[in-house]
Amino acid sequence: MTAFGEAHAGAVAAESRRFVAILEEGADLSTPVPGCPGWTLLDLVRHTGSVHRWFSVLLRTNVQEAPTTRAVDLDLPEREDSYAYAAWLAAGADLAARTFAEVDPDATMWTWGADPHARFWVRRMLHETLVHRVDAEAALGLRPVIDPALAADGVDEFLVNLPFATPFAPGVARLRGQGETIRFRATDQQEQGRGRGRDWVVRLSADRFGLVDREQQSVDASVHGSAADLLLLLYGRLGRDSGAFEVAGDTGLLDRWFAHSAF
Repeated sequence: MTAFGEAHAGAVAAESRRFVAILEEGADLSTPVPGCPGWTLLDLVRHTGSVHRWFSVLLRTNVQEAPTTRAVDLDLPEREDSYAYAAWLAAGADLAARTFAEVDPDATMWTWGADPHARFWVRRMLHETLVHRVDAEAALGLRPVIDPALAADGVDEFLVNLPFATPFAPGVARLRGQGETIRFRATDQQEQGRGRGRDWVVRLSADRFGLVDREQQSVDASVHGSAADLLLLLYGRLGRDSGAFEVAGDTGLLDRWFAHSAF
């Protein structure tokens, strides 16, 4: 496995262990999850464990076309308690780890995003697991900690793949515009040799939207904050008015972005 794939595979395992540890403390599975309105902690755990198993199936079968079904044997626990679900979640993470070890991350396969290779699913599984681990901790009144480098990778993964999300998030198509630009800057992730935070600049054009040259100096709106806070902002877990961000420019443009960028 390439260094890129190894880093993401290792992070999936680490984030899964952190999630499992929460459940092993005897968490109440009926706890509402504010980050996923309408879900309980049980729903969140089932979703995360299902992702591990579903993505593993995609990788093992090296699918070349979009699947017509998401049916997969989940082997859910008979008991609905946190200890049983901790073991179930750990088993899904173990299956994912074994799959990663057997699969060539550079193998060409179907994905819904920008990168048509197996490594797409490893990276996607990482950020699904990380964000939902944070959801679980926040729901239980714990203070989540996110590795800044992983958070920056998550911001990049979100922005790179967002233009491809319209099949399951049709509202994303409304992000097209007339060339407006938004800069997201992770102030705690320095770009080598530049002495500044890491940038992502998004342009909303009439026919498409997506990342453009981050060297562009003039933008219509900007949001600066730590990589972890930016990740939570993009995923709708933290508001622009939280005090965690320096926001400038066209607030209407930012309203449009956050109204239609969720998936």
